[in-house]
Formats: sequence, C-alpha cells, structure tokens
Amino acid sequence: MARARSVRTVRSDGTPVYAWDQRPGLPPVRVVPLDPDCDSEHLPPHNRHAHDFWILAYVERGGGAVGLDGEQVALRDGEVHAVAPGEVVAAESLAEIADARAWSVAFTPDAIPALASISPLTWAHHPLLALFAADGRRALVPEAERPRWQSWLAELTDELRHPDRLGAHDAITATLTNLLVASARLAPSAPIAPDPLVSRVFDEIEKTYATKVTAGDLARSLGYTPGHLTTVVRQRTGRTLLDWLTERRLTEARRLLRETDLPLSVISTRTGLTDPGYLVRRFKARYGTTPDRWRREA
Repeated sequence: MARARSVRTVRSDGTPVYAWDQRPGLPPVRVVPLDPDCDSEHLPPHNRHAHDFWILAYVERGGGAVGLDGEQVALRDGEVHAVAPGEVVAAESLAEIADARAWSVAFTPDAIPALASISPLTWAHHPLLALFAADGRRALVPEAERPRWQSWLAELTDELRHPDRLGAHDAITATLTNLLVASARLAPSAPIAPDPLVSRVFDEIEKTYATKVTAGDLARSLGYTPGHLTTVVRQRTGRTLLDWLTERRLTEARRLLRETDLPLSVISTRTGLTDPGYLVRRFKARYGTTPDRWRREA
C-alpha cells in the first residue's frame, strides 16, 4: 500500500512535516499494519516528524513506547491513540517496539461525508474527532470490543486494496466512521481548551476567505508578520496559514460544485480563488482530480 505522505515543509528545528499525498479517485484514507513482519516501506520515517493529516492508531498487542510531542507513551494492549496534525512523533523510538502489533489509520476528515460538507476550520471541535481534542489523546478499548476493532481494521484494509470494487468507497467511509464513532465514545468528556491564537486565525479566515484576501493580509489584520504567524500556525496545526485559507476555499468550491450548476468562473470568484485556471490547479493538487470530473462523480 502506498505511503500517505510526502514532505511538505521543514520546521526551523529541522522537523519535517509530511503532507497528505492524494491518489486520484481514491478516498483520503490509508491503513498501515505495524508488526515485526511489516514491509519497511510502510514504517514511519526514522526521525522526528509531524503530519498535516490525522492518524488513529490501535494497539492490538503492546510493547515499547513512542514519543508524542515530547512525551514517551507506552504502547499497551487495546489502546487507541489519536495523533493530531502538527503533533511531533519521535519515530526513532519505533526500534523498541519489535514485539508490538498495531494498526495506523491515516486520513483527512473530508473522507467522511458529514465532515466534508462543513468548514475544515471546525473539524478539531467536531464530535466525531473528540479523541483528537482530548487530554492525552488516548483511550483504552474494552476487552469485549477489541475483536470488533480488529474486524473493522481488517475490513478497511481489504476495501482499500480493491478500490474499484462495487461500493468500495461507501464501505471505506462507513468503516472509518465506525472507528471514529467508537474512539469518540471512549474520549474523556472534558476536551482540551482550544488554542486562542488558532481560534482567532480561523475566525478571520471564516470571515474573509470568499474575498481575494491573502495569507499576508490575514496576518497583518491580526497584528503579526506573515512569516511569524505562518510558522506558529504550522507548528500548532501541521498546516500553514495559506494551507488553511486554501482548504476553506476548496471546501466551499466543492459545496458549490455539488449543489449548484454555477460555472467555474463564478465559483472561483465566490471562493476567492482568483480565476478558473487557479481553481483547477489548486483543486487537482488537493483532490487528485479536476472540478468538472469531481462534479460529475459527486
């Protein structure tokens, strides 16, 4: 199974941030089994790194520990771990987990129809992603429920291996939804308080994304230099200021493509994406297909 990552950028401390590598026509979901016999191609990189996508990891058989944002986290039987975008993973510690068996589900939330239709700026606070906002970002799956988790993961892996099979896309999103619902129900009731600066940035994007505002304009309106705010947002969320602005615009573009017959010239104007050519380039880079083809298939 192909990797879900390519280097998007490198932080000032040398930590690479891996971006989602979208494959045309496939849901933005990957499953990677981690075990002693795992193909080395599927193992995480052997260095400190972060992602701009989301990872839900289920530990079938524990052993060893990994570093998550500076904390050594033991891998125990039946635990589920949520790795949020921007969180630093100390992958060099993976050498210690030779006896462990785990499943890593990497995804972007727009794989789920309920999340694809809302602003990406609200994903972090959506109930389906509750474990990602919980203190510690981990929970213990009750022993009686573990066979069901293993079945879901095996089913998801099988569907992803045969994406052209009838109903595969629906099965993939349904199974991922089951995993997210189950993990959310295990999350502590008290979530982590939202980051005040990120909340301000997202509020400003929500107010202005439909205009021709730039990332620099957003930074200056909030009282920061573009370089400084981009660095801070990337460190805290795994994506840059421009990434989030573009993501919000593309979400609205998808909504207009799905719900209206508006031409690309109008959609590009209504989403702040300058012109139809730029909309097509950004859309294809993000989703692996053109707006027209996406509209027909949607």
